[in-house]
Amino acid sequence: MIFSSKTRPGMGAKTPWGIAATASFFLFAAPPALAQTATPQSLLPCRKPQFPFPFRHGRRCGRSPTRTPRSTFSARSTFLPQNAAWFQGPVQQAFESADLLVTETMLDSPATLEKVFVDRGMRHDGKTLRESLAPLERTNLEKGLSNLGLPAETFDAFQPWYAGLLLSLLPLKAAGYDQANGVETQIEAKAASSGIARHPLETADYQIGLFADLPEKSQQRYLAEVLEQLPTLREDIAKVVEAWKLGRADELAKLLNEDESDELMRKALITNRNRSWAKWLKTRLSQPGVVFVAVGAGHLAGKGSVQDQLAKAGIRSVRVQ
Repeated sequence: MIFSSKTRPGMGAKTPWGIAATASFFLFAAPPALAQTATPQSLLPCRKPQFPFPFRHGRRCGRSPTRTPRSTFSARSTFLPQNAAWFQGPVQQAFESADLLVTETMLDSPATLEKVFVDRGMRHDGKTLRESLAPLERTNLEKGLSNLGLPAETFDAFQPWYAGLLLSLLPLKAAGYDQANGVETQIEAKAASSGIARHPLETADYQIGLFADLPEKSQQRYLAEVLEQLPTLREDIAKVVEAWKLGRADELAKLLNEDESDELMRKALITNRNRSWAKWLKTRLSQPGVVFVAVGAGHLAGKGSVQDQLAKAGIRSVRVQ
C-alpha cells in the first residue's frame, strides 16, 4: 500500500500480535543461545507488494496551494517470501521521485543493537523464563520448543516478550521468509545506491523498549498467544502476505490487529505510534521536497491506522493504486 501527500486541497485467522507489530520492526540479531539455529536476523519496515495500493495524503482543506512540491508517500510493508515482486508501477515512481526515505528505524550498528537486546531482552532476576511461568505455560513452552527441534532450556535466559518474538519468527525463517527478501532491506539498498537521504521515525532502542517496558503479565500473555498459534503460523502469515499483495486492507486489519485482547499492548505497539507518526507527517507536509515513508502493514489497516490519525488532523488520504 502506498500513500502519498500532495500540496493540494482535499484522503478469520489470527496472526500473533508481535508479528503484526514487528513485521515492520526487525528480526533481531541472534542471541548467543540461538547462534547455531536458523535465527532471525533483521526484519524492518518494508513496503509494497506485487499489486500495491498507494494512497496520497493531502493537506488540510482550505489551505492555499504552494508552488513548492510537497509530497509524502507512505507504503504498507510486510515480510516477504523469496519470489515476491513489488518494486513497480506507482511504488517505483514514488520512490524514484523521493528526496528522503523515512522508515520506522535504522539499524546501522548491529553491535549496538545486540547490546540493547542483552540489556532489555535477557533476564536479570536470577530466575529462568520457565521458572517464572505457570505450569501450563511452562509445558506449552517446552512443547513448542520441542516441535521446533530446540532444547527446553533454549529461552531460559530471556524475558517473555523476547522469547515470544523469537518463537514467532523462527518458523518464518524456516519457511523462506528472509531479511534479504524484505522490502526495507531492498529499499535501503536502493536509497544507498541513489544517494537518497534517510530518516528514522524511531530509534531501535525505543522500539525494543515498547516490548521490554510492558508489564510482565502482558509479556507472558503475548508469549502464551504465540505458543497457541505456533502450529498454524506459516499458514496465517501466508494469508497476511496474500492480502498484502492484493491490497485488501480490511482483511489485513482482521488478520493483524482486530483480535488483540491486550489493550495496553495494542496502544503501545500500534495506536500511540500511529498517532505520533501522523503528527510527524503533518509537520513534514509544511516543508518542501518529496518523502517516501515505509512502515509496517499493521499500521496502515483498520481502526486507528495512520491514515485515520491523519484524518483527525484534517489531512485526506487518497488511494492511488
